[in-house]
Amino acid sequence: MTQKNTHVKPALGLPEFIALMALMTSLVALSIDAMLPALDAIGTAMGAKDIHESHLIVSLFFGGMAVGQLFFGPYCDTRGRREAIILGLVIFAVGTVVCMLADDMQTMLIGRVIQAFGVSGPRIASTAVIRDQFAGEAMARVMSFIMMVFILVPMLAPIIGQTVMDLSSWFHIFTLFLVVASLTGAWFFTRQGETLPRSKRKPFSVQQFIASSRFILTHPEVMGYTFAMACIFGAFLAYLSASQTIFQVFYNVGDMFPYIFATLAFSIGLASYFNGKMVMKFGMRRLCRFALKGANGFACVYLALLLIFDGLPPLWLTVSTMFVGFFFVGILFGNLNAMAMQPLGEMAGLGAAIIGSFSSLFSVPIALFVDSFLAGNLLPIGYGFSVFFALSYVAVRFAEKVREGHV
Repeated sequence: MTQKNTHVKPALGLPEFIALMALMTSLVALSIDAMLPALDAIGTAMGAKDIHESHLIVSLFFGGMAVGQLFFGPYCDTRGRREAIILGLVIFAVGTVVCMLADDMQTMLIGRVIQAFGVSGPRIASTAVIRDQFAGEAMARVMSFIMMVFILVPMLAPIIGQTVMDLSSWFHIFTLFLVVASLTGAWFFTRQGETLPRSKRKPFSVQQFIASSRFILTHPEVMGYTFAMACIFGAFLAYLSASQTIFQVFYNVGDMFPYIFATLAFSIGLASYFNGKMVMKFGMRRLCRFALKGANGFACVYLALLLIFDGLPPLWLTVSTMFVGFFFVGILFGNLNAMAMQPLGEMAGLGAAIIGSFSSLFSVPIALFVDSFLAGNLLPIGYGFSVFFALSYVAVRFAEKVREGHV
């Protein structure tokens, strides 16, 4: 007798599905961006030695995600998407409590790594849920609309974090995390069914894990797009980790920081909307090539401005130039991920895990390296954009040649 899947539910309508998946993945953005206005205050309270140590509250989060994704990828292919999400949310809650109890920077960072490990569950499983139901341009379209909704969180999170601090203290930003995680989990489990039937689940084995990992890691097309994504995100993460220092310390904008950050985040959301509308017409590869050229053009222009203005252009010029540049970055985020995932078929869980983990393992050192030179001006950020956007272009061209059979 065939065992029934007790989690089968009617398929969600596309608007609700997009909203739910966006909220599920937005736990990552909320856990990062709501912290940005509080970095100095937390660093002071925890006895941080310098601003670079406070930046670790953001950058090490991605290190924890790199490890978490390697665990949850096979887990959600073996145990199903729903179980991976509940376990991840529980671990995320544990890490949040550790942060709330921390009285030194080391404990705070340990809590952040635990948080990041846990949030990898919903992050990986939700990507697998999407891949279970969509592929190719259709997946790129859905991912773009999810990114469009998702981007509201980076836009609003710093404002919310600043508001929480104004009303109470940075401590209750972590209370907010617990509330949002609970509400997100409740919505998912009451509305979204399991998308990986028991008949398609793969019992975990070390041999199979190694074989599948070897297939993915030696797949030149997949790894070309993944490396490109790592370079783009590494340069962007350098900006993200240092954004509070850039605007509140270098530019001295005070409480305007969350609104400036939201303006730049809106550019990525606008790009995602544009991509969602255009990807079915022009294709993700054509749009990716367009965005790569635009991103590299932005990097060259911004580096020139930095050199002209001794590393610190006027605020309006930095914001307006980054707004244009981040539009191209926003187009790349969804498309590069979809192109890397396309050849992986039913290995969606492990594929999402390795792609996410690999890109994080590369992007975090890139960000830490770039930020280590940050001292009073933005030249390190400009050089980071120029070098790593160029490397991303080379990696995508390599992947395309592999796909066309020229390598």
